[in-house]
Amino acid sequence: MRLGLVIYGSLDTVSGGYLYDRRLVEHLRGRGDIIEIISLPWRSYPRHLKDNFSAALYDRLARLQVDALLQDELNHPSLFLLNRRLRKKINYPIVSIVHHLRSSEDRPDWQNLAYGWAERRYLSGVDSFIFNSETTRRTVENLIGSRVAGIVAHPGGDRLQPGISDAEIEMRAQSQALRLLFVGNLIPRKGLLVLLDALKKLSADSWTLTVAGNLQADLSHAHSILRQVKRDKLMDKVHFTGALGDRELASLMKESHVLVVPSSYEGYGIVYVEGMGFGLPAIGTTGGGAGEIITHDGDGFLIRPGDHSALAEHLKSLAADRRRLMEMSISARHRFLRHPTWEESMKKIRAFLAGGYR
Repeated sequence: MRLGLVIYGSLDTVSGGYLYDRRLVEHLRGRGDIIEIISLPWRSYPRHLKDNFSAALYDRLARLQVDALLQDELNHPSLFLLNRRLRKKINYPIVSIVHHLRSSEDRPDWQNLAYGWAERRYLSGVDSFIFNSETTRRTVENLIGSRVAGIVAHPGGDRLQPGISDAEIEMRAQSQALRLLFVGNLIPRKGLLVLLDALKKLSADSWTLTVAGNLQADLSHAHSILRQVKRDKLMDKVHFTGALGDRELASLMKESHVLVVPSSYEGYGIVYVEGMGFGLPAIGTTGGGAGEIITHDGDGFLIRPGDHSALAEHLKSLAADRRRLMEMSISARHRFLRHPTWEESMKKIRAFLAGGYR
């Protein structure tokens, strides 16, 4: 097959969505397919809207010789009008890869109404979809008001190649202080401030927290996090590593007890599955698709977005009851073993593309 893929910036960008796109490109190229990457520059949302009237972008997409054009839905502000103009010139289908909708995130209603308006027009103008979760599929169908053609291919969880036994998990659970791990870019949606509020309710000697994520993604938010850590005198309890490579992250997960990423919204949440591979019970929220991964009170916990009191109670229970921690850790590991690999999910997508996008 010969395919195009529209993204913002570089495929090497650190996020779950870019990891998904990168894995797909690697898989397709590994099977002999030709993928042309159409990279649009990162700018502000209003400036992205101007791409719809770019003659250069229109001409480039109109001249593509491809069997299908894949578009990461993140690019919707640049394409929601341009795609409709392209219809008069192209004979290839447009397939959107949807990780989660911008209009689903936690922000003022008037902003999400505006984002939803643009997303609705973008989504109703493509031929088919690749979804990362059933939650994302339902969200898209609710927004455009109709059933859509496409498939759900869950992200794999085996990128870090976890190697840990039940016996090692049982031994680790007996360690004294609860070693908590937060993994994600330091942006408001990921909920690190909620976690810090919860930790104030725990005894100081019962936990430590390691934060693995890019501090440059939102400098203003990162500064607010650092100010809160300093204000609450948690400097010796919270350790920031910055963004980590796969080997370093795998080592950190193997040493930790619990993964806590209380995002206000996740289209899916690859990191929860990755943590479960190391026997880490995952704590996420009911906002979005985390519930497709986490079984509440089985292999982790689901709280309402922003509910730091409930989060604190769950952390207290795991710190106090190490048998429960051990059982939930083993359940998490077994949940990971049932999850599809990246190879299985990407193979499913390729078969979908080769079969005519329906």
